[in-house]
Amino acid sequence: MVKKILCQGYLWLLLLLLYAPIFIIMIYSFTEAKVLGNWTGFSTKLYSSLFVAGTHHSLTNALINTLSIALIAATVSTLLGSITAIGIFNLRTRARKAISFVNNIPILNGDIIIGISLFLLFVSLGIPQGYTTVVLAHITFCTPYVVLSVLPRLKQMNPNIYEAALDLGATPMQALRKVIVPEILPGMISGFMLAVTLSIDDFAVTVFTIGNEGLETLSTYIYADARKGGLTPELRPLSTIIFVLVLVLLVIINRRAGKKKEA
Repeated sequence: MVKKILCQGYLWLLLLLLYAPIFIIMIYSFTEAKVLGNWTGFSTKLYSSLFVAGTHHSLTNALINTLSIALIAATVSTLLGSITAIGIFNLRTRARKAISFVNNIPILNGDIIIGISLFLLFVSLGIPQGYTTVVLAHITFCTPYVVLSVLPRLKQMNPNIYEAALDLGATPMQALRKVIVPEILPGMISGFMLAVTLSIDDFAVTVFTIGNEGLETLSTYIYADARKGGLTPELRPLSTIIFVLVLVLLVIINRRAGKKKEA
């Protein structure tokens, strides 16, 4: 009984440490105070000023850049990662282990190592740094995570289904589109969401590949803002909106997955 209480207490303490900062930001997003921790009364002015055209032009541009880079990188890395996972799954055991090990290296490496490596690569190839290099960099470090998301779905799939489709006259491309893709679709969706999250969250790789043409993402904007001596108050409602949207999306996906299992 005592052990159970201690375990539950530890769990709640861990959740409190994880989510308390988020809830504090959410609470103080409903006040006009410029300094976090100074409550000046309930207000939604920060939310309204966040969406007023021209008020925070650089923050809006940083948000648009972040979302567009994340969506492009996630889409491409999901396609590449899914195809790679199918290829790895169909290799022989020794080759599969070797390629899987190579795929895990970018995941185990620190972000700063990947950032410096890509920076040196782009410089040596003479590629001007900017939007394109950031997208390519994000595709590079997101793809291995998609591979890891799709591979378990392939291992759970009945291999005889693909062979049966070929025996019934389907071409390999038709069998891939109508048999394999529906089986691995949950893994592809998980990989896509993970890639979007990683891309939005990334700073180390982005700062090495963004160049000096004035391009900004949310992570580099927040870093530059913090170095000036404080954070823009509108970042609080923006963080709240992003958190709520992600939470709602996760709830919807989990409910659909639960309904499919029940069916």
